[in-house]
Order: sequence, then structure tokens, then C-alpha cells
Amino acid sequence: MQGWVGEYAWGLVALSFAVAVSASYASLITLGRIRAAQTDVDRRWWLLGGALALGIGIWSMHFIGMLAYQLPIPVGYDPWITALSCVMAIVASAYALWLVTRGPLTTRRLIGGALVIGAGVAAMHSVGMLAMRMQPALEYHRGWLLAALGVAVVAAGVALAIADRIREHAPRAWLHYTMAALAMGSAIAGAHYTAMAAVRFADGSVCSAALPSGMSPDMLATLVAALTAALLGTAITVSALDRVLHARTGRLSASLREANAQLTHLSQHDALTGLPNRRLLVAQMNAMIERAQYARTAFAVIYIDLDAFKGINDSFGHAVGDMLLARVGRLLRAMPQAGGITARLGGDEFVLATPVHGSAQAVETAEAVLRQLRDALALEGHADVRVTASIGVALYPDDGAVADTLLAQADAAMYHSKQSGRNLVSVYRAGMADDAQAQVQLAYELRRALETDGLALHYQPQIDGFRGDWVGVEALLRWHHPQLGAIAPVRFVAVAERMGLIVDLGQWVLETACRQYATWREAGLRVPTISVNISPVQFRGDHFVAQVEDAMRRHAMPRHALTLEITESMAMQEPDRASELLERLARSGARISIDDFGTGYSSLAYLAQLPAHELKIDRRFVGRIEDSPRDRVIVQSIILLGGQLGLDIVAEGVESAGQAQMLVDMGCSRLQGYHFARPAPAAMLTPPSAP
Repeated sequence: MQGWVGEYAWGLVALSFAVAVSASYASLITLGRIRAAQTDVDRRWWLLGGALALGIGIWSMHFIGMLAYQLPIPVGYDPWITALSCVMAIVASAYALWLVTRGPLTTRRLIGGALVIGAGVAAMHSVGMLAMRMQPALEYHRGWLLAALGVAVVAAGVALAIADRIREHAPRAWLHYTMAALAMGSAIAGAHYTAMAAVRFADGSVCSAALPSGMSPDMLATLVAALTAALLGTAITVSALDRVLHARTGRLSASLREANAQLTHLSQHDALTGLPNRRLLVAQMNAMIERAQYARTAFAVIYIDLDAFKGINDSFGHAVGDMLLARVGRLLRAMPQAGGITARLGGDEFVLATPVHGSAQAVETAEAVLRQLRDALALEGHADVRVTASIGVALYPDDGAVADTLLAQADAAMYHSKQSGRNLVSVYRAGMADDAQAQVQLAYELRRALETDGLALHYQPQIDGFRGDWVGVEALLRWHHPQLGAIAPVRFVAVAERMGLIVDLGQWVLETACRQYATWREAGLRVPTISVNISPVQFRGDHFVAQVEDAMRRHAMPRHALTLEITESMAMQEPDRASELLERLARSGARISIDDFGTGYSSLAYLAQLPAHELKIDRRFVGRIEDSPRDRVIVQSIILLGGQLGLDIVAEGVESAGQAQMLVDMGCSRLQGYHFARPAPAAMLTPPSAP
């Protein structure tokens, strides 16, 4: 074909290719953003952004290429046709991006996306050429046109295939994006310049768009430059910022998942020994029972209680006691017991559940445990002090068919060992049920103490770690038996729960604590709030809210003067009813504290919906923050979580200045523990005077 042949300004040719590559890079990055979008709205916005970047990039590349092609006649461009060509490029780009992000990039979708991009480039080129309104009309070489379309389709397919295999956080992802952008840019530029080779400008042609109604090349150049710079710069910057934010969010989510997994693990394991706790033990024993029923086999439940452990704690301190318990845990875990379970129930009580062939083997195993403990439990620096244990044994299926029954029978056998002189192994037998009578007697004496003011409340201050002021006190129940002496709360509270006294006991504590608060207030002493522990049975009582309201009204307690401490597990049992009860209590003016936080299994999403005012970090975490990086991370996470939810954070069990300073540095201002004050009767405390 003969006709005018233009010349290229190679600087503009290079610029057109750079624009095509930049537009491709911006649009390909949005592919990852489209796939990562969490909502349909976000997905549509990213799709629009990618379509604008690619479509305007194709359009800009074409017209920069046209500006690079210099003809020996004045040229111009029809503004409406030029705008139409831009819209066509954007629509084709949007459809192609939508097609390849609907799901996995199958071969069918890859070919479809490449064909749409190739056809869009070709259509935009053809309409863009029409914007010149040449007279006579342009002529095309069919072979070159087909070649241009083929170049666009193949290069676009290669680009999409590369982009689909890119993982955003993989090493050198930017290099893969660059390779894909070069391929896509080659598709756009290659299609344009191949198509230009197919065009014939007839001799004597006139560009009708060069008239005053058309856009001059200078005007077009300004428009192209402005649109390209604004859109591509914005697209690349926004995508980069979003990727950084997404990465940070991903790291935060991973940290929260890890912390939640640690909390879940700790809710099922003892923090000191790492052994399963009662909840996990019961679940595992139930699984053992199912296997034993199927295989018609037996197993033994060996209940271990250290003798005189309280005396060791009192004489040598809690640090020595904890070291001793940890050593017992390691020793029991190391004992061979195929298919068995080792757990710590709390305090100085451990359980070993292990398959046996009969009672003789069960006794042999228990005696082996006793020998190992006797030989290993010598206190360092105190060779004359020997620690022994009392052991009780129950057998499945002879002594029970469910986990709780087996544990109760083994516990009864263990108490028989203690009553028989300690450092012994006893196998459960029916006569040991007489021990239950001792429980009944203790419950009777507890009721008498309740009716005759034989119980007492001791109070432990909560201190502002920054100013040293009192921010509250916790009321703690104590019982000094006339013959048995001080009885540990864990013992008589368990009896009260088992014998149906816990509601009366809880009501006595609530009434006594409110009366003491009123006494302090009338004396001109300032105690911001008084905390009372609530038992699960008391919390589930039908009249609990009314009892709280009545006590606060009779003692003229202002709002938030009374803090009710409930555990995570209490809040998670029947969560809808628990939430409704807490709402009613909060409306009544009581503060709600989530006690022993981190040892239960509440979800963070549910916690955020509770009308709580306070989180109490469990003493097990606090006691180990100086030595355990993991516990420090958990404590810091709880403090940050509470701060985000607008909750006060109380750390209980603070026993050293180092722990206190570390907690204050983490942002926990409310501290409670022996480092500040031991629980004491009200008469021995001197709260600050009211201002």
C-alpha cells in the first residue's frame, strides 16, 4: 500500500511503553487487593480502581503513541470519540479483571481474560484512530491487524498467569509484579505499534479533527499527562499503603490468635506444672472410659496428695512450695504409663489415670509412685525435711462408670490414707464412704458458724500503682474453727457448694461487706469500691439481682461502690442469660469484674459485649512475669485488650516490687497482693480519709 508514512519520535515511544508498564503494574497489584477484600463493597472499589488504572493506561499509551507518530499534515482529535475510546478501554479492563478474580484462575478464565484485554486494546485503538476523522478514511492491512490482536492476547495471558502465582508477602513479590507488568505493557504497546503498521494514510488525506472543534495535539498531551500521572500515582500509592496496612493487620491477627491459643491452653493446663487441669482430666478420662468399654479393659485412678504441704509453704515460703510442686509434676510426667493421663487438680493434689490389668497392678503402680516421691522430694538445704504423700486408688469399672465418680472414690481412698497415718496407699472400698459423714459434719459446723457469727471477712487493699492511693478493697471469707483452727477457704467453700450452703454463705458475705463499707463511709474514710466474690450457684439464683439491689439500698451504697467478681467460666455458661443478669446488675449500680481472666475460655468477641467494668489478671500469670516471657506477653495482651475496651485492669497476687514495677510499666495501675498488704480484719486496716 502506498501513502503517507509518518515518523516516530522515539522519546515519546519510550514514554508510551513506560506508561503501559506503569498502568499494568498498578492494575495487577489491585488483583491481590481484590482477592484479599473482606466485603463485596471493598471488592467492587478495588475492581473499579484496577479498571481505571488499566483502562486509562491503555488509552494514554495509545494517544502518547499517536503523538509520537508525526504526519506531514496538521492533526487533531474529536473530543467525544476520544472520550468514547477511553470508556471502552475502562469497561474492557473492568470485565477482564472481574473475570479473572471470580475464583481460581482456571485455563478457561485465563484465556477469557486475555481475549477480553486483547479485544479491548484493539477496539480502543480502532476507535481512537477514528477520533482523527481522516478524509479519506483510513485503510488497514488485515494481516497486521490480526498480528496486533495476537500480540495483545498472548502477552496479556502471560501477564495474568504470572500475576496469579504471586503471593503478596512472598520474597521478591515486587520483582514478579514487575515481570508481569512488563508482559502486560508489551501486550498494550505491542498491539498498538503493530496495529499502526497496518494503517495506511492516503496521499492528500485531511484530518477533519484538526479544525477548531477538535483537540490539538498539545491539548491532548496535557490531558493525557494529567490523567495518567494522577490516576497511576494514586493507584500505586493507595495499593501500597493498603498492602502495608493489610500486612500489619495480618501480623496483629496472628498475634491475637497465638495469644488466644495460649489462653485456651492455659485454661486447660496448670500454669505451674504444665499438666492438664481438672477440666481436661475429666474430658480425657471420659475418653479412656469409652475406649475401655469398647475393649473391655480396666484402668486405675490414682489420687495423690502431698502430706503437710501447707506447713512447708508457711515455713519455707511459696517459692519453695512452687518448686516442690513443679518437681512432682515432672516426676509424674516422666513415669512410664502408656495410654495414661497425669493431671494437677490444684493445690498439692495430683491424679494419675493409667491402664491396668487389675487391682494388684494398680496397687503396684501406686506404690511405685509413692517410692519415687519419697526418694525425690527432699528440700534443698534442708536434708532433715522429707516430703511424703498419701495416695488413694479407684478402679474402673469396679468403683465407678463415670469420671467424677472415680475421682470422688479415689479422693475418699486418699483421705483414708491420711487418716491412717499418711505416706500410705489405700484402695477404695465401700466402708470408706464413712468419710462422707465427715463432710456432712463439717457442713453442719459451717452452718452453725454462719448462724453464730463464727465466720469473718478479711480485706485486702487494691492500690493505684502510680499514686499509691487505695482504689478499692477485696472482701475475703475466713473461718477459724474452734478445734480444727483455720480452715482453708478452698475446703469449706467446696463443702458449702456440695451441701447446698453456698447461697447462704454468699449472701452473708455480700451483706457483711456492704455493712462494713457503710461503717467506713460514716467514719469519714474513703474506700472507692469493695469487691465481693460471687459463686456460680449464687450467680444463677433467681433472686440474686434483687438481693444485690436490696443490700446496696439498705446500706446507702453509691453507684460503683460494690464490685461483683465473677469468673470467665460463669459468664460463658448460658451466655445470653449471664449477659442479661450482668446488664441488670450494672443498671443497679454494681461494678462487674471478670475474675481470674485468662484462665477460662471466653472468646474476645463475647467479652467485648459484656457490661463489665474491670478485668482481674489471674495471680498465676502475675507470679511468673519476671521469669516467663510468655506470661509477660499474655499479661501485656490482657492489659492492652482491657484498655481498648475501656476496662480497669487489676493484677492480683503481686508479691514483689519487681512484679509491681513491671505491671505499672505495662500500663496496669491497679495492683493487689502481699507486696502491699495481706488480708486483714477491718479493725486492723486504716483506709484513707475522705477529702
